[in-house]
Amino acid sequence: MPERRSLRSNSNSNKDKPAPARSTANKSKSAAPSKKAGSTNSSADSNMGKGDQRQANGSDPTKDGAKGSEDVEMGEDTAGGPTSSINTRKEREGDEMTVVVPPTKGSRLSGGQGPDKEGDVAMDEGDESKSEPKIDPKVKAIQDIKTNFTLLERAVTQFDPRFTLRVLRSISSMRKHITADVLSEVIVETYPPSSLTASFLLDAIDRSGAIESAVASSEMEVDSEKNKSSPKEILPEVDTYLSILAQIYLYDKKDIQKGAKFSTELIERLRTLNRRTLDSLAARVYFYYSLFFEQIAPLPPSPAATVTSIRQPLLAALRTAVLRKDADTQATVMTLLLRNYLSTSHISQADLLISHNQFPVSASNNQIARYLYYLGRIRAIQLQYTDAHDNLIGATRKSPTSNIARGFYQASHKLLVVVELLMGDIPDRAIFRQPALERSMHPYFLLSQSVSVGDLDGFLNIVTTHTATFRKDGTYTLILRLRQNVIKTGIRMISLSYSRISLRDICLRLGLDSEESAEYIVAKAIRDGVIEASLDHESGYMKSKEVGDIYATREPGEVFDERIRACLALHDESVKAMRFPMNQHRLELKSAQEARERERELAKEIQEGDMDDEDAGGDFDAI
Repeated sequence: MPERRSLRSNSNSNKDKPAPARSTANKSKSAAPSKKAGSTNSSADSNMGKGDQRQANGSDPTKDGAKGSEDVEMGEDTAGGPTSSINTRKEREGDEMTVVVPPTKGSRLSGGQGPDKEGDVAMDEGDESKSEPKIDPKVKAIQDIKTNFTLLERAVTQFDPRFTLRVLRSISSMRKHITADVLSEVIVETYPPSSLTASFLLDAIDRSGAIESAVASSEMEVDSEKNKSSPKEILPEVDTYLSILAQIYLYDKKDIQKGAKFSTELIERLRTLNRRTLDSLAARVYFYYSLFFEQIAPLPPSPAATVTSIRQPLLAALRTAVLRKDADTQATVMTLLLRNYLSTSHISQADLLISHNQFPVSASNNQIARYLYYLGRIRAIQLQYTDAHDNLIGATRKSPTSNIARGFYQASHKLLVVVELLMGDIPDRAIFRQPALERSMHPYFLLSQSVSVGDLDGFLNIVTTHTATFRKDGTYTLILRLRQNVIKTGIRMISLSYSRISLRDICLRLGLDSEESAEYIVAKAIRDGVIEASLDHESGYMKSKEVGDIYATREPGEVFDERIRACLALHDESVKAMRFPMNQHRLELKSAQEARERERELAKEIQEGDMDDEDAGGDFDAI
């Protein structure tokens, strides 16, 4: 049985067979120990510490030391060493058995522990040195702007507006780093010195001397730098993108007058261009154009506000966008016009704009949310509470809940709560518990409580206390209409609590002036279907009818049908929002048509006898 133990050495010898010549040379050198042998064994030991790999003798030099001398003593018995396989073969030929002792686990660990630790320390130091340098925000902003140039070029060449939308979405992240120095450096590096667009942009940010300084520095360069290829043509999309950055810089700097003048000139330039790849950029230009004029005195809601002066340019832009089928500009300009009319309380003109224009279905989600909000406000003022409620529900669902759009989210919910109260409904308490709405909606929460209880005195106190807040939100005139609803709610609560009650007690509970006014209000509530009761004029009391089973009526079915319609509408909108590769169906039709033609050719050749089923590959099915 001891002969079986030689198989391990034999397996090691087989691993060394690919390099027999090299091992033979090492056999002659292993007779006398020397420094070279020590270095060989130490390198083999280090290789075993790393991966326990069996390798031939290496020629890398190793420093002498105590560790190297210890490796020389056990070099003969080390598995994978340069002489182990040779000795094993030699002894096998002489029918003698030799047991090869592999290195212990501890020696492997000790052999590889030192270099690994040193290597780890070196890597940690390298990581610290790499993490130390930080990118300058100015340099990063310049790089991001130039990267967006590439995306705009791809949007033009591939005719894909998604790249343009990526560029516009990146503005919010780099907005705080946009300065006059950053814009001037980008403009100077992008445009030639004789460009009129560069002069127009530099004048807007008060850096008109940047071109002269750049020309002066370029004259001092060597001739090899001067003989460069002529710069390629700058796309109008790049011009418009840099103009938007200039608008944002002026708006953040609060230079409203100069921003309004620059935006007016920019719009005149855009009217001469008719490119569909400019639609999203032009819509953003009109947005800041209107924003500048809204902050020029006299401010709304004055009838003589400066914002009224831009209505004609916006209407002209809307007409042009409709003719060119520019959905982005059309949606943006329509929302800006509605905002303009509402700021000065021109409700009839806003209603005419809605009736004579159709909002584009393919507009962005943000523009649809704005349009539904303004439309809901107009319908609420026109006493069309049901339509206003539907529009405001859509606006709140489409409005983003991020911190950037928190103001719009709060404004839409405030108006929605008021409209629900005007409809006679009580808003859900969960609306007021949202973190983004809890503080701003507190006055409306108190208002809902007073309306739900029918407390007229409490309602008047709340309106008096929070008048400034309601006026700022633009809901004060709608809240004043709630007085009748509070009285109706109080009458409903009384009718549910009492089967018979006198008009005098109703006056005391609701705080009304006289019994005649109480009788009038109760009669109107009965006619509107708020309560189910009858009036006895001679005796002066109200008698309530017994409450029937609501599930015996059609109301539950109508509510259920309304929810189903809302779910189906949401499904249809989700399907419309899906994106598919352009002309992909044409490629599938083309491939299917080619397959059918190939089948016809194979069938024709088989019928003529030029080919049989085996030649066709065996996959052909007869027609």
